[in-house]
Amino acid sequence: MAKGLRAVRTARGWSQDRLVHEMQRFAEQRLLDIASAASLKTYVSEWENGRRTITDRYAAILRPLLGATDAELRGVHEAPEPQADGYADLLSRIDAADSLSESMVPSFLAQTELLRTMDRQMGATGLVDQMNGHLAAMEEALTFAVLPGARRPIATALAGASTLAAWQALDAGAVDRAWRRYELAKKAAQDAESPLYLSHAMGEQAYVLADAGRPQLAVELVRDAQRTQPERQSPRLRAWLAAAEAELCAAAGPEMESAAQSALERAAQLLPDDGEVRDADMLSIFLNTGHLARWRGNVLAKLGDASAMEELYASLDSADESFVRANSGLYCDLAQAHLARGEVDDARSHLQKARLLANRTGSVRHRRRVEMLTGRL
Repeated sequence: MAKGLRAVRTARGWSQDRLVHEMQRFAEQRLLDIASAASLKTYVSEWENGRRTITDRYAAILRPLLGATDAELRGVHEAPEPQADGYADLLSRIDAADSLSESMVPSFLAQTELLRTMDRQMGATGLVDQMNGHLAAMEEALTFAVLPGARRPIATALAGASTLAAWQALDAGAVDRAWRRYELAKKAAQDAESPLYLSHAMGEQAYVLADAGRPQLAVELVRDAQRTQPERQSPRLRAWLAAAEAELCAAAGPEMESAAQSALERAAQLLPDDGEVRDADMLSIFLNTGHLARWRGNVLAKLGDASAMEELYASLDSADESFVRANSGLYCDLAQAHLARGEVDDARSHLQKARLLANRTGSVRHRRRVEMLTGRL
């Protein structure tokens, strides 16, 4: 328990006093009755030292505040799902799952889309309970779906939702949860016989390795994703994977600069010129020429290329304000590009904007990058 709350709080960059303040503000906004500030400070200290158990009442406040699960707050492993007891119960669940693929899968997909929109605009921290419940319902359905015709639609829906949940966890600093969610997404994609969802999950999972300090392994994984039945991948997904390879190569160091440039060129060649923003076969992929220009600017900024500035400012002018977290990354890219040119004041101005957006969405990942770049001022 001591490891749980303290680890989650410090990953967020909050002191105990800040946590108490945020708990009070959360309660006031929702008209909840909680302890005084002095008592809460004692509670937080005792929760982190293992002298007091986090009650369900306070866990319901801490989860959305910190973007953590109950298991992460309490420093314990997720308990396994209880097994169905008795043939009658088992058959009841199998029958329910058989009808679910037709009646509920569209609802699952709609819920994932809603959570994706909320995440894009507000961040992932407040969606932990909703996402966990959403995944649990689909896992339960898939567990008791017997025949492939019933399993595939549920597995496809689960693969897409699990990849979203994994990216949310990575953004919130919950690395272990992110990795496990990607593994769940890959298994679901295999069950769905979908190379699109499998390769996409592999491509995003590579970012966990890069953030963990294994950039070479990350590059190998995203390249392996591109070799996963490429003939069945959509052109927009292939362009996305190539752009991801370019970014990961740039993060791996100057020795992979030519590989990054080559991957960028390949992404531009693969991207369909159809005026669409999203992949019709895979709604989690947002990529058009504008998005790719921003991505190109990100890669060039990481490489220290002077041409990054033009790309990034053009992307800023056309940026969709609803992509709040992505715009935080764009301001970081601009700051990095200005730093490469020794323009400290401009870099500082962009970092202030990046920090505001990162704090607004609760993005631990972007805040870490902001602090890294701030250290170079």
